[in-house]
Amino acid sequence: MIHPQWWRDAVIYQIYPRSFMDANGDGMGDLAGVTERLDYLAALGVDALWLSPFYRSPQCDAGYDVADYRDVDPLFGTLDDFDRMLAGAHERGMKVIVDLVPNHTSSEHVWFRQALASPSGSPERARYMFREGRGEHGELPPNNWQSIFGGPAWTRIDDGQWYLHMFDTGQPDLDWRNPEVREEFENVLRFWLGRGVDGFRVDVAHGMIKQPDLPDWDGEQVMVEGGNRGPMWDQDEVHDIYRRWHRVLAEYGDDRMMVAEAWLKPERVIRYIRPDEMQQAFNFDYLMAHWKADELRNVIDRSIASSSEVGATTTWVMSNHDGVRHASRLGLSDPGARPQKIGAEDEQPDEALGLRRARAIIMLTLALPGSAYLYQGEELGLPDHTTMPDRYRQDPGFLRTGGEDGGRDGCRVPLPWRADAPAFGFSDGAAAEPWLPQPVSYARYAVDIQQDAPDSTLSLYRRLLALRRDYNLGRGMLVWHVSPRDDVMRVSNGDITVVLNLGSAPVALPEGQVIAHSLPEAAGGRELAGNAAVWLLS
Repeated sequence: MIHPQWWRDAVIYQIYPRSFMDANGDGMGDLAGVTERLDYLAALGVDALWLSPFYRSPQCDAGYDVADYRDVDPLFGTLDDFDRMLAGAHERGMKVIVDLVPNHTSSEHVWFRQALASPSGSPERARYMFREGRGEHGELPPNNWQSIFGGPAWTRIDDGQWYLHMFDTGQPDLDWRNPEVREEFENVLRFWLGRGVDGFRVDVAHGMIKQPDLPDWDGEQVMVEGGNRGPMWDQDEVHDIYRRWHRVLAEYGDDRMMVAEAWLKPERVIRYIRPDEMQQAFNFDYLMAHWKADELRNVIDRSIASSSEVGATTTWVMSNHDGVRHASRLGLSDPGARPQKIGAEDEQPDEALGLRRARAIIMLTLALPGSAYLYQGEELGLPDHTTMPDRYRQDPGFLRTGGEDGGRDGCRVPLPWRADAPAFGFSDGAAAEPWLPQPVSYARYAVDIQQDAPDSTLSLYRRLLALRRDYNLGRGMLVWHVSPRDDVMRVSNGDITVVLNLGSAPVALPEGQVIAHSLPEAAGGRELAGNAAVWLLS
């Protein structure tokens, strides 16, 4: 029986629908493709799926510009396709979380079209952040805020007013002090809860309320941990919204959840996961940690302690759709660094070393108490497409900055399912080109190559997920051990001890039976090789 608070120790797999599996052969992944691969996901051993946006959208930001929160975009299928996918996941014992994008709508949302067709001061305009400009004729933006995707955060319309968009011009910010906005999104929650979804990942959860006077701000506005300070982020009133949402979820039982995307310092993040607000928040400190034992241990200890203050469990995540995959980051000369992108003109990662380290770090990650989030393809060891020509890049950050912001396309490349098939089996039996090009190297990472190979990355993930469940590691407690070197970590969770060697020289292993290893040759002769890890059974 699944515990009602299943999220406390769940392993949740992020599906980026446009890049997971294309069932209809148009080069774009879809919901039918997810349904087609549910057996694969169940065999992997994950507890839940999180789907990035599949709603109706003009796709100016890959679906994070929502035109209709209650319908599926034809690119991805229909509501019936969603219902079949949801039922199929539930039949296999997997929960389903959907993305919710409340900070802004698409400029094609009916509300924004009504706002443009209505006069200044109208109820239709009041749903968004419309303001008069500065200067003698209102020709200057209302303040100096900059878009996360580059350029001013304000766009002027024909009658002279300006509207705020902290992201793309096609993503106008809603005014969350407006009761109509709050009521609408509570009804959106009920729409999906009524269909049976198990939770929501809340996009830009710290951004919905802005300081009322919208003052100028000269500080950072980038989406990095701790960088989101100032009058446009993390305002106290945002917590009123989540308390109300918490009550909405409770209408459907005690097994529904929310997880916050909030790029903030840990002491601020925990305010989002108090008992009457959300259940989880992403742990971006862990995602951003470098390949250093002391840094990793400090992040782990601080994360667990912070979450415990409010009775929550922490989350562990190493990659997602917004940044360079960790298999590539860990192959850089500064392993774990978080570049905006890796392009052909940038330092190229050591692909083999990055994969070796990625296999080692998952052994630490899946041994930690709490909940782990996996990004599609990491179970294959996928790197970024680091040599993608700029002509293929579609990310609005890349387009709005003329390439200065490299964009996130490299981590969003469609998955390889069959090594010898067109598009590596991503587009089922079709000749259509995938929406982003796949590197030639993806052939050796394909699922069919790894499926039955006992030492493949896919097999490693399957084994670790099974052991994690067998030994109840998600609900355990950590005990740190004295390490023989500064670049070695030793930590126990119940009967399992993890030894992670972040250095290059081998290290002697303590007593215990090796039940999992990051590489078959890593633990020979009671020594652990460099950039490798083992699980020992005491």
